[in-house]
Amino acid sequence: MSKSEVLAKFETLASIPHCSYETDKMRDFLASYAKDKGCEVVVDSFGNVHAFKGKPKICLQSHYDMVCMGDAPKIEIVYGDDGYMRAKNSSLGADNGIGVAIMMQMISEFDDIECLFTNNEEVGMVGAAGFSGDLKADKLLNLDSEEDDRVTIGCAGGVNLFATISLNSKKTKESTLYEVKVSGLPGGHSGNEIHKNIPNAIKVLAAFVTKNGCKLVKFEGGERSNSIPSGATALVLSDKELKSECENLSVKKLGMGDEILENGEKILALINSFSQGVRAYNCELGIPQDSVNLSLAKIKDDGTLEVEFFARSMSKDGLNRMEFEISELAKAVGFNVISKDRNPAWKPINDKFANDILEELKIYKPNARITAVHAGLECGVLLEKKAGLSACSIGPNIYSPHSTREHCEVASALFIEKVVRGIVKKYNS
Repeated sequence: MSKSEVLAKFETLASIPHCSYETDKMRDFLASYAKDKGCEVVVDSFGNVHAFKGKPKICLQSHYDMVCMGDAPKIEIVYGDDGYMRAKNSSLGADNGIGVAIMMQMISEFDDIECLFTNNEEVGMVGAAGFSGDLKADKLLNLDSEEDDRVTIGCAGGVNLFATISLNSKKTKESTLYEVKVSGLPGGHSGNEIHKNIPNAIKVLAAFVTKNGCKLVKFEGGERSNSIPSGATALVLSDKELKSECENLSVKKLGMGDEILENGEKILALINSFSQGVRAYNCELGIPQDSVNLSLAKIKDDGTLEVEFFARSMSKDGLNRMEFEISELAKAVGFNVISKDRNPAWKPINDKFANDILEELKIYKPNARITAVHAGLECGVLLEKKAGLSACSIGPNIYSPHSTREHCEVASALFIEKVVRGIVKKYNS
């Protein structure tokens, strides 16, 4: 078997559009592929593709949607001399496309195998939350981790908060109208990279507007609910001439205007007073305990501005506390707030299954260890679907997911394939 079969499968996946919420073509492709390999396939109303054959002892699981940034879903894969693959001017989709490609390979090799391809993970684990199928195996191996020397046995819970306020306009004295834009910030994953103090474009823009005494006409920013915003745009009125302060902030004079947002000051007050990033650190696990990302500010069809926050915590109490604090802050400045897409924290359990995977991983990574992550994994949701289910997560080295800087180590992807093959063989014997 050529070592490039998984990479070839990943290239095929990259050629099929599969941005979150736009996954029909990928769903149909995966269902057809699994049927061709002899699997019984169940596709549910959430777009989950559940494939199984024989008497599987282990279920492999990955999500097949991706965060589309830059030119995606047009993805042009580039293999670098440094051993990494990237996409030209777009996110790569190695999160979680490498996992999907490995699962496809295992379906082609084994007669006793179960694979669950979940849909719309990147927008609130919608598919996993809606899955009601009958898992055949009592062991679940998720392939959505992004560090190849770790067996993940726990993850953060998460909740999205949506704060809305009306966008009614009012007349004011005529002033110069400017477009102020923040662009080209690094962005990144709001869980795995929240500790890196990556600047949030929405907050950068709001601070500039406020510090320069501008009046708000329009405000939008962010890309995805689980990404640190890399761009934001505002229209403002100003009595003084505005000038750019840095290369990532541009100012363009548009003419004159005499209308501003009635709630402009409240919008800026919420964004400026919100504390972005890590709220508490877990020294035992060596990862953040609690964090919040200001994800999006977008104008809705009903004439309101919606500001979205994504809170994460390694504990239920921590998540409840942050949900309360953010909600009270938004209400205090005049917003209405609702919470959605709550996902449970996955409490770490170091069992035999975890140690079997660790043993296999150590063949290639002697310093591999068992850990937990400050990000959402579908294991936490799926564990609630079947009593007695054991779960772990592994994956290749993937850096800067959810951004145009996403890159995956090729050698890492190939050895994770070997680890998965070894685990399936072990549990099938």
